[in-house]
Amino acid sequence: MYYVGVDLGTSSVKLVLMEENGEIKNIVAKEYPLYFPKPGWSEQKPEDWWEQFVIGMKELLAGVDHSQVDGISFGGQMHGLVILDGDDAVLRPAILWNDGRTQEECDYLNITVGRGKISSYTANMALTGFTAPKLLWVKKHEPEIFAKIAKIMLPKDYLAYRLSGVHCTDVSDASGMLLFDVKNKCWSKEMLEIVGIRREQLAQIFESYGVVGTLTEAAAKELDLPRGVRVIAGAGDNAAGAVGTGTLEHGMCSVSLGTSGTVFIATDEFAVDDANAMHSFAHANGKYHFLGCMLSAASANKWWMDEIIGTKDYPKEQEGITALGDNQVFFLPYLMGERTPHNNPNARGTFVGMTMDTTRADMTQAVLEGVTFALRDALEIARSFGVKIERVRLNGGGAKSPLWCRIVANIMDVKVDKINSAEGPGFGAAILAAVGCGKFASVEEAAGKLIKVVETTEQDAALVAKYEEKYQTFRKIYPALAPVYDEIVK
Repeated sequence: MYYVGVDLGTSSVKLVLMEENGEIKNIVAKEYPLYFPKPGWSEQKPEDWWEQFVIGMKELLAGVDHSQVDGISFGGQMHGLVILDGDDAVLRPAILWNDGRTQEECDYLNITVGRGKISSYTANMALTGFTAPKLLWVKKHEPEIFAKIAKIMLPKDYLAYRLSGVHCTDVSDASGMLLFDVKNKCWSKEMLEIVGIRREQLAQIFESYGVVGTLTEAAAKELDLPRGVRVIAGAGDNAAGAVGTGTLEHGMCSVSLGTSGTVFIATDEFAVDDANAMHSFAHANGKYHFLGCMLSAASANKWWMDEIIGTKDYPKEQEGITALGDNQVFFLPYLMGERTPHNNPNARGTFVGMTMDTTRADMTQAVLEGVTFALRDALEIARSFGVKIERVRLNGGGAKSPLWCRIVANIMDVKVDKINSAEGPGFGAAILAAVGCGKFASVEEAAGKLIKVVETTEQDAALVAKYEEKYQTFRKIYPALAPVYDEIVK
C-alpha cells in the first residue's frame, strides 16, 4: 500500500509518496505565489494551494496503481487564518504565520486582557503570527468580512476539507491558534468570548493520526482515486517534521532549517514556560512539546542567494567558506520580524562588522551563522529550565548543506544527526497516514521501524570555543539596535 504525505509550505506544496516499508516512491513539489500587500504583511490564496495540490497529486501518482493508495495526511504551515462563508467559499486571502500586522491586537491580548490570563487559557502568549490576533484584526478592519465567517480554518485543514468535506483540525496545529486549551485539548471558551467567535465556527478536533473521513465523490473523481482513500488529520509542520525525524521520546530535540527555523523538544507531560519564551503545544503522537521559532531561517539564505547576489548555485557559494569561527561579520536574520526570543515584529535583518576587506563569502558565511546563532537563542531558553540537550536531529532544506550542519554542531555544541529521509513534514505526514490507516499501532512504532540515523556530525572543541565567543557578541547586537528598529518601522 501507499501513503501520501502533503507538506503545505509557504513557498510550495511538497507531496511524498511512501511505501508501507518507509521507502519514498516519488516526490513532487509545486510552487504558488506569496503576496506582500504592505510591508510586514504576508498572504496567500487557499485556492492556489488546492490547484497546485491537485496538479502535484496527478504527477505523484503517475504510473502508480491508484487502488493501492491507502491514506493521505498533512504537515502544514501553522497559524494561517483561512475563513469561509456559509457556502464554504474563501472570504479573503489567508493571512500567514509570518504576517506582522497584528501588533495592536497582540498588545490588547497581552496587556489589556493580560498575558497571564491568555497563557492560563492557551499555555501561550499572543504573538503576531498566531491566529486569534488575526481574527481580531479582521474584526476591526474588515467587519463586513468578519460578519460572514462561517468556518475558521488553518492552511492544511483547508486541503483536508476539500478532500473529505469535513471541517477539521488536529491538536498540534490548533495549539498555535491561541484559541485552544492545549492542556485539555479543547477549544478555550474564554478565548472564544474574548475574540468574539462561536464554537460552531471552529473545526472538529482530531489527534494528528486520527481519521477525518474518506474522499468525497468530487475529490475522488478529480484525483482519480477510490472513494475509500482515508484522510488523516495530520499535524502542524513542526510536529509533522518531528514525526519525520523520530523526535518523539521525552527530551529529544530536532532543529529545522526550513523557511522558518525551529527548535523542537518533545515532552511526555504538559508544561508551560512561565516567561512564554518557548511555545507549549500538543505533539502529533498524543503528547506535548516545547517549540522555539524564528521567522527567517533557510529563507534568509534564499533571500541572500536569490535576491542579493543573484545565484541558485548554493553549494558553489559555500565552497569558499573555510575559516569557521573567524568571521568578523555578523548577520541578524530578522527579515520578517522575530518570534523567539524577542517577540518583535519590528526587528529587521542587519549586517554588522563589514570592512573594505569583507568578501562575498564572508557575508554568505554570516547568513548561515546568524541563523544558527538565532536558533541557539531558543536552545538556551530550553537549557535554562533544565532540559539537557546533547544532540539534535536536523531537518529542513538547510540540512542538506554539510557546511551548515557543521556550523550547527559547533555553535550549539551538540552532535547533529541526519536520518534516512530529508523530507521532514512530508515524510512525517506520510507516517501519520500509515498510522491512521492501521499499518502501525502507534506513531512511536512507525518511527522506530521506518526512521534510522545515517550520519552524525560531531562538534570540534576548538571551534566550539571560538563560536562561544562569537555568540556572546551576537547576543549584544539586537538589544543595541532594537530602538533603531522601532524608529525605522515608524
